[in-house]
Amino acid sequence: MSLKGLSPLSDEQQQQLSQVLSGLNVQQLAWVSGYLYGLSQGGVAPAASVSVAASGSLTILYGSQTGNAKGAADGVRKLAEGKGIPVTLVSMADYKPKQLKKESHLLVVVSTYGEGEPPESAVDLHEQLKKGKLGKLDGLKFAVLGLGDSSYEFFCQTGKDFETFLTQAGAERVVESALLDVDYQVAAASWGEQAITALAATLSTGTSVSSAVAQAVGQSPYSKEHPFPARLSVNQKITGRDSTKDIRHIEISLDASGIRYQPGDALGIWFDNAPELVGEVLSLAALTGDEETAHGDLRSALTRHFELTRLHGGFITGLAEISDNAALRDLAGDKSQLNALVSSAQVVDVLKRFPTALSAEQLIGLLRPLTPRLYSIASAQSEVEEEVHLTVGVVRYPQEDGVVRSGAASSYLADRLEEGAEVRVFVEHNDNFRLPTNPDTPVIMVGPGTGIAPFRAFMQEREAQEAEGKNWLFFGNPHFTQDFLYQVEWQRYVKSGLLSKISLAFSRDQGEKIYVQDRLRQEGRELYAWLEQGAHLYVCGDANRMAKDVQEALLEVIAEHGRKSREEAEEYLSELRRAKRYQRDVY
Repeated sequence: MSLKGLSPLSDEQQQQLSQVLSGLNVQQLAWVSGYLYGLSQGGVAPAASVSVAASGSLTILYGSQTGNAKGAADGVRKLAEGKGIPVTLVSMADYKPKQLKKESHLLVVVSTYGEGEPPESAVDLHEQLKKGKLGKLDGLKFAVLGLGDSSYEFFCQTGKDFETFLTQAGAERVVESALLDVDYQVAAASWGEQAITALAATLSTGTSVSSAVAQAVGQSPYSKEHPFPARLSVNQKITGRDSTKDIRHIEISLDASGIRYQPGDALGIWFDNAPELVGEVLSLAALTGDEETAHGDLRSALTRHFELTRLHGGFITGLAEISDNAALRDLAGDKSQLNALVSSAQVVDVLKRFPTALSAEQLIGLLRPLTPRLYSIASAQSEVEEEVHLTVGVVRYPQEDGVVRSGAASSYLADRLEEGAEVRVFVEHNDNFRLPTNPDTPVIMVGPGTGIAPFRAFMQEREAQEAEGKNWLFFGNPHFTQDFLYQVEWQRYVKSGLLSKISLAFSRDQGEKIYVQDRLRQEGRELYAWLEQGAHLYVCGDANRMAKDVQEALLEVIAEHGRKSREEAEEYLSELRRAKRYQRDVY
């Protein structure tokens, strides 16, 4: 949580408040919130006058990967406060699972990512409930709001899991769970009203208190819904001419925005679809682009308001219903073929393969609203002030017909925006990927490819802090000469002593491929020693393969050098996660 921006507090007051809040648990935060509310109303709010008993109050737990679940949970919080219900909103990452036994009313808002997996912040609570470690939860009344993407096989699986686990533990569901797709906002608000009404009927409410001290200290006025019109100042390719990757160093000016961010946060980028792509879609659908829509003419609507590069199963099945193409209907009915096409193609590729004349209304009805892309921030404001830096891998992949498709946001930044052009941005805070509060704590960073981004921010911050803690970087990419991102900067950190150790894995520079997980195993003895010394371990990058391979390597290192069984190694890693000493930013 950033305490700056529009805050009326001085830097010293903000620092003092941050230090105080960082040591409080959920109920203590609720007490302080009510105490401050009482003072703000002109009265004295002694401890005895503020009631925050767990019974008769509502706790909203959210598990969010990209910020959507957090936003939906906050919307439900506002509904509850509007009805005078005492409510506490907290991330699952900041919640002690054993506290569940003390709750009376619980609302879970959680997303699903990957192959039906919980978001990073929800892993520990999900695991403890799954294994039955929290015992019986008789008397707990709950409701679940799950967010997901129906393009994926395990749609809203984490939401389903939480409902199953809580029910098995004896908790009572008071309203049917909502399992919502990517266009969830309206349905989430409607379900929130229903859930709050059902929960309120069983609550004996006392004095309502404000649930967020953050409201008292101010926040940035810019958000996903109200982005800041920033300026692109630098777009520099940082991979070599012969590299198989096109990775850009992007610098964006936040001048006069008042936006504050911390190392570990992400920057949201709103983008426009490529004009050529929009034109191709219009041509294949036999439309001119001049047709009127709720978002202006159709060409403008496709450019700024709808997803054209992220294909989803609903587009294919919907097109099959409109079209009289038998092959398309067969494909839409075959789950494996459908999933394979969704993962490898874009909207335009489906229209090329199955030409279908559409009305503007039909086309828009098949598409999903455009969503911003999030990029890990690669800078610290202690170093760059009113700038923000990104490390962007430009997505390009050839099709069978020789056409090269590009990622919408990455190609927008790399190819279509000129330096000085406007780009709409917002900060997505990530309180579950933070440097240790004690600058003397050792830090281990695992970030292959563009996963290096937040660790560049970490090092800038550690340098500004004059941190005494040791720093160890694991970095990998295909080739040393072509793909060593920010090489000069890392060499400078090594020379200055700020970077105590660097372990490199350039996978294609020798006959046998070597990855960061191989380096973790090779350095296992020292790695485990750092962990035993209290080091914090961070992983950033690809969730589907790298993060899983790294976690497997970590478990092997802990088992071997800690002389533990597999089960003991898993518990050791879980303890690190609970202590916020094992944090991941994976995508």
